[in-house]
Amino acid sequence: MHYTADWKNIKFLLMKLKTKYIFFLVLLHLICLVMSYFIFKENKLVFLIAEVFIIISILISLSLYKQLIAPLTYLRQGVAAIKDKDFNVKFLSTGKKEVDELVDVYNRMIDELRTERTKQQEQHFFLEKLIQTSPTGIIILDYDKQIKQINPKATEILTDNQHLLENQMHEIKAGSAKVVRGNGLRTYKIQKSRFIDRGFERIFIMMEEVTAEIFAAEKEVYSKVIRMMAHEVNNTVGPVNSIINTALSQQSLWLNEKDYFLKNALKVAVDRNQNLNIFMRNFADLVKLPAANRKKINLVELVKSVTELMYFSSNEKNIKIYFEAKQESYFISADVEQMEQALINIVKNAIDAIESTGKITLTLDRSKHLLIISDTGKGISQQDTAQLFRPFFSTKKDGQGIGLTLVREILLNHGFEFSLKTIQPRETQFSIVFT
Repeated sequence: MHYTADWKNIKFLLMKLKTKYIFFLVLLHLICLVMSYFIFKENKLVFLIAEVFIIISILISLSLYKQLIAPLTYLRQGVAAIKDKDFNVKFLSTGKKEVDELVDVYNRMIDELRTERTKQQEQHFFLEKLIQTSPTGIIILDYDKQIKQINPKATEILTDNQHLLENQMHEIKAGSAKVVRGNGLRTYKIQKSRFIDRGFERIFIMMEEVTAEIFAAEKEVYSKVIRMMAHEVNNTVGPVNSIINTALSQQSLWLNEKDYFLKNALKVAVDRNQNLNIFMRNFADLVKLPAANRKKINLVELVKSVTELMYFSSNEKNIKIYFEAKQESYFISADVEQMEQALINIVKNAIDAIESTGKITLTLDRSKHLLIISDTGKGISQQDTAQLFRPFFSTKKDGQGIGLTLVREILLNHGFEFSLKTIQPRETQFSIVFT
C-alpha cells in the first residue's frame, strides 16, 4: 500500500517537472525566435546566425533535459521494481557521477532488501517446520480470535477432546495457563500467550500433554503415604497379634466359661488384624510393582483364561461374558502375570458396574492391535470421569481405590495406550492398544 502511494506521488512529480521544463524551453525559444525576427529581419545574415544559435540552444537544452531527467527515470524504475517486490533488478553505471551515485545507493538498498527478504523467508520456513513438527499442540488465532493456523499435534488433541478443550481455551485469559483433564486418562496443560504481528496483538495457544508428569507426581506422593502406613501398621499389628496369640494359647486362662466371649473377641481381633495386613499388602503391591518382565505371550489364551476364572463371579449376578476374536492367536510382548492381574481387575470392575443381569464383551481387533472390554453397566458419570485412575478414588462404598490405579501402573509399565469411557447409556468401554 505504501509503495503504491509513493509510486503515484513520484509519477505525478515527474510529469509536473517534465511539463514545466518543456513549457519553459518552448516559451523561451519562441520568444527568442520572435525577437530575432523583429530585431534582425532587415539583416538576413545576422538573422540566420541568430537562428543557428537558437537551434544550438534547443539541442543543448534537450541534452541537459535528458541528463536532468535520467536520475528520476532510474528512480521511477527502481520504485516500480520495489512495488513488484522484484529485488533482483539492479542498474549499471552510466559514467556520470551524479547518476552513478544514485545507482550505487539504489543497488546497495536492493542488496539489503534481498538479503533481508531471504533471511525472513528462511526464518519463516524454519518456524513453519518447527510448528508443524512440534510435539506440543500449537494454535494461532487471527485478529478476530478465530483459528488461523493449527499444527498436527493440536488437531490430534482436539479430535479426542474437542468440546472439553475448546471451552477451556475460551475461558483461559491471555498470559495464563491451566491444567485440564481430557476425556479419559490424559491430562493437558493449556497456555495462552500474545505476540505482535504488524503492529497488532494476536493470540497463540499451546497444548502440552502432562499425563506422565502428573502420574509421576501422584505416585511419588501416594508411595510415601503407603510406605508410612505400612510401616506403622506392621509395627503395631505384629506385636499385638503376638500378645493375643500368646494369651489364647494359655489354656489356663480360659477355664472359666465366663471368659468365653472374651476369647472369641480376641480371635475376632486377630482376624481383623490379619485383614488389615492384607489390606495394607494390596497397597504395598501397588507401590512395589516391578519392571515388566516382558516375554512373547499369546493374548488370546490369556484372555480366555481370565474369562474362565471370572465365570463364577459373573454367573452369581446373571452376567454373561463373551470373548470375540477372529483368530486363535495374537502375540504381544508383555509380563504375563502383570497383564493377567490388569485384565482381572478390569473384568471385575465391569462385573461390579452391572447391578444384576447383563453382559461383558471382550473384543480383540488384531489389525488395530486393540482389545476392548465393554459392559452394560450403569456407566461413568461426568463427575467421576475426571477422577478415574486417581489413587484411592472409588465409586464403591467398600472400595479401596487401588484397582484402576494398579491397572494404570501395569499398562504404563508396558507403554500401552488405554482409555475408559462410557460411549452411550449401558455401554462402557475399556480400550487397550498394544503398541
